Amino acid sequence: MIKVKDIYDYINEISPYDTQCDWDNCGLLVGDMDKEVKKIGVCLDGTLETVKSACENNADLIVSHHPVIFAAQKSFTKGNVAYEAASKGISIVSAHTCLDCAEGGVNDVLCEILGIENAEGVPADDCKVPMARIGDVSEASIEEFSKTVSEKLSTVCRFVKGKKAVKRVAVCGGSAFDFFFIAVKMGADTYITGEVKHHELLIAKDMGINLIVAGHYETEKPVMEKLQKLLSDRFPEAEVVHLSETNPVEFAGR
Repeated sequence: MIKVKDIYDYINEISPYDTQCDWDNCGLLVGDMDKEVKKIGVCLDGTLETVKSACENNADLIVSHHPVIFAAQKSFTKGNVAYEAASKGISIVSAHTCLDCAEGGVNDVLCEILGIENAEGVPADDCKVPMARIGDVSEASIEEFSKTVSEKLSTVCRFVKGKKAVKRVAVCGGSAFDFFFIAVKMGADTYITGEVKHHELLIAKDMGINLIVAGHYETEKPVMEKLQKLLSDRFPEAEVVHLSETNPVEFAGR
């Protein structure tokens, strides 16, 4: 019999919870370690939509990337995601920055998809282990490479044009401009992340570095397919499904 603790422990093996950033909240966030699990639902975001999908699929456990509980909360009432899951007997395990950092995690999957070769970690003072990755691609213009990223991630990228062609590329999914300066010191001529602030676009422009903004959802979603397969392979007696979820961002003209 598979229990929530078995899945919790396996995720800790492949993306150790103790590598999460200090501000993060990974691990078992809702439910019971001893609850039996026959069906697992994976998703990027723990939302009312994914809890509904878990109910429709009779899932006992949700494994999400983004935590359903981030900051301290004073109440858990009807309509709150954690409350809705708990009231229906569904446990939730979240693997956020620990999965970003993990070997084979969010950023290694991005490197695979985008053809970034010889990738290595980008160290940072506020990370226990490297989160961002840096590696090499076949030389291309920023216009060509941005189009490739858009196609590979099924999105529409925005970009800042730097002074060089794209060759040495750093990447970090989500909202991750924090690693930009370290990546540049490591030789990056191009930096890819999910979202940035306006003044960060200006910084890249002034420094002459290509910056590609590919979407928070779009840069993190790809890892979920791999996580689903890993869980299926490790727990063949349990069914693992990808819960229904939609990108909260829509694109005019698409």
